[in-house]
Amino acid sequence: MTSDDRSLHALQSTATFADLLAEFRGKLETQLQAWLTEKEQAAAGESQASRELTGVLTRFVARDGKRIRPALLYYTYAACGGKSDDKVLPMAMAVELLHTYLLIHDDIMDHAEVRRGEPAAHVIFADLHRSRGWRGDSRHFGESVGILVGDLAQSYALELYSSVDLAPEVAGEFQQCFSAMCQEVVLGQFLEMTAGYRENLEEDELLRVLRMKSGRYSVERPVQLGALLARAPEATRQALNTYGLKVGEAFQLQDDLLGMFGDAETVGKPVGGDLVEGKFTLLIHHALRNLSEGESRVLSAALGNPALQGAEVAKVQRMIEASGARARVDAMVEGRLREAREALADLELVQEGADFLEGVIDYLRGRKR
Repeated sequence: MTSDDRSLHALQSTATFADLLAEFRGKLETQLQAWLTEKEQAAAGESQASRELTGVLTRFVARDGKRIRPALLYYTYAACGGKSDDKVLPMAMAVELLHTYLLIHDDIMDHAEVRRGEPAAHVIFADLHRSRGWRGDSRHFGESVGILVGDLAQSYALELYSSVDLAPEVAGEFQQCFSAMCQEVVLGQFLEMTAGYRENLEEDELLRVLRMKSGRYSVERPVQLGALLARAPEATRQALNTYGLKVGEAFQLQDDLLGMFGDAETVGKPVGGDLVEGKFTLLIHHALRNLSEGESRVLSAALGNPALQGAEVAKVQRMIEASGARARVDAMVEGRLREAREALADLELVQEGADFLEGVIDYLRGRKR
């Protein structure tokens, strides 16, 4: 394939990707909302008051999420010859609910008040407590109930996962993969939270944090699960593992860029939010290595400062840009997307699924900062 052919294919994949994602989202959201409504009604049979909890979860899931993670599972399954929506959709729903659980808990840990342009789950319950004049601390109540909503989403994810009909020859590996996905992200969250306190972290250690915190559960594991569910040959699975690893790293590196430089509408939370939250990312790592001693002190003082004002955020953004850290991380994203495309190059995949996997690469390349 010539470079012109590759460019043309990339453009075609991008258009196809949008259509495929929209088609999948329609399927997923219809089934997921119907399933959650049934769960809500069953809980209400025990106590009508439970709807104050289950209803928030149902509405939270209905918010305008991209659904990339479950779509990766679904279209990897299709790319490897899988044909049964009855088998793959419950697993895709499980992945989306696992993501929901992590988002809700992440917002509590980050003191984030907005998710997808609307109040975070714990904020909804803090407001409920306040509006009813209940005794005690509204914030503590909101965070406590937010944890319960996240736990409920996780339990629903496990129920859906358990309902998937697996071939005996892949059941053990599939279970191991799903369990690893659930556990890695928790360990990765802890490593990310403590990264800023550990001295002299090198790039490879920060990349490990990045993979465990998000790269694996966002891309690598959904791709592996889709390939296993379709019982893909070992060689195909190995190539797809490489694709998932590289796209997962690119995805999270780009999230770090968006968390520092993206606009609020794109990111779904305030610009510079990662700076205020104190996230020690590769972007921060490379900036600190290249800034002067005085500039490094300014950046270190800003990192994790909840009182940071807009002008101060803008100053730090300019410093990071001038240090070359943004360009360095941009180059890392491009390199990983190139390697991901190379991993797909020689695979014989079903066209619809292959178009989506290629399209993810083009989507990431075009993500707005």
